[in-house]
Amino acid sequence: MAEEDDEFRSLTDPESDPDSIPMFFDRNRHICYLEMMLELIPSPYQSQEINRLTLAYFAISGLDILRALDRVDKEGVINWVLSLQAHPRDEAELSNGQFYGFHGSRSSQFQSNENGDAIPNGSHLASTYCALSILKILGYDFSLLDSTSILKSMKNLQQPDGSFMPIHSGAETDLRFVYCAAAISSMLENWSGIDKEKAKEYIINCQSYDGGFGLTPGSESHGGATYCAVASLKLMGLIEDDILSKSVSSCFINVPMLLDWSLQRQATDGGFQGRPNKATDTCYAFWVGGALKILGAHKFINYGGLRKFLFTCQSQYGGFGKIPEQLPDLYHAYYGFCAFSLLGEADLSSFCVELGITNGACTRL
Repeated sequence: MAEEDDEFRSLTDPESDPDSIPMFFDRNRHICYLEMMLELIPSPYQSQEINRLTLAYFAISGLDILRALDRVDKEGVINWVLSLQAHPRDEAELSNGQFYGFHGSRSSQFQSNENGDAIPNGSHLASTYCALSILKILGYDFSLLDSTSILKSMKNLQQPDGSFMPIHSGAETDLRFVYCAAAISSMLENWSGIDKEKAKEYIINCQSYDGGFGLTPGSESHGGATYCAVASLKLMGLIEDDILSKSVSSCFINVPMLLDWSLQRQATDGGFQGRPNKATDTCYAFWVGGALKILGAHKFINYGGLRKFLFTCQSQYGGFGKIPEQLPDLYHAYYGFCAFSLLGEADLSSFCVELGITNGACTRL
C-alpha cells in the first residue's frame, strides 16, 4: 500500500522526478472520479451551476469513452435532460424570435418578472448541443423528441453574416455557436435550421493570415476556434475525407497554412498550446489534435511526446489538470480522456471527433 501511495503521489508532487511519473492511463481511478462528479459536484463549481447540463455532458460522455456507461442511471438522466427543454405554447410562438432548445440548468429555466413571478427564460444553443449529446449517448429515441421546435427556432439565431447567437438576444456571435448549430443539425439529421452557405462564408472569413481560425473575423487564431471551424465544415459535408490526398489548391480554406499553424502548436514538452507563446494545456491536445485528426494530419503529431505530457497532467485523484501538478477539473479531465481516445489508448471507446461523442453513441439506439 505504501508503494502504491508513493506511485500516485509522484503524479502531483512538484519535487518528483519527471522520469518517475507513471506512464499508464489509470482508467479505474478516472471512472471513480467521474462517478463522484456525476453524483455530487464539489463546491468550487457553484459558479457553474447555470451550466449544469454541460458538466453532466462531460461526466457522461467521459464515462462512455471509458466504457463505463453502466454506472449511469440512464432513465433518470434522460428524464432530467428532457425536463430542461423549452416548449412553445403554440405553433405561432416559433416565429417570436425565441429559441426553444434546452436550458443549462433548473435555475436558468425561469426568471423573475417585475412582480416577482417566475416566467420562462430563454434556452441556450450550447446547452442544447450538450443535451442532445447526452440523449444520443444514452440511446434515446430522437423520434420522440420535439425536434421541430428546436430547428425552426434555431433558424432565428443565425445572423446575416452567417454566425449564430446562442440565445435570442443580447449575446455574442462567434464560431462556437456555428459549431453548436452544425452539431445539433447533424444529430437531428435535419439541416433546415441553418443556412449552410452563409455559415460556410462566415467560417472562411474567420481564417486568419497565419492559417488558424479566430472566433470572429479578424481575431487572433485560437486552437478552440480552429476546431470549431474545421469540425463544422466536416459536419456540413464541406471537407472531404482524407483531404490531404486530394488537391488542396481548389479548397475554399487555406489547408497548407492551417496545417502549418496547427502542427506548430505542439511544443517541446509534447503538449499543445492554444495560441503561439502560450503555455501548453491538456484541453488543446483535443482541440488542436482533433482538428488535425479531421484533416487526416494526425500522423504528424508526436504521439510519444503528447502522451508523456498528458501523463504529467494526470491526477492521483483521477481526471486531469490543466497543466502539470495542478488539481483535476471536469473540463480538462474530459478533454484528457478525448485526447487519449484519439491516441488509441487501450480499453477506451473510439471517438467521433467532429461530433464530440463516441462512435458507438453515433449509432446507438
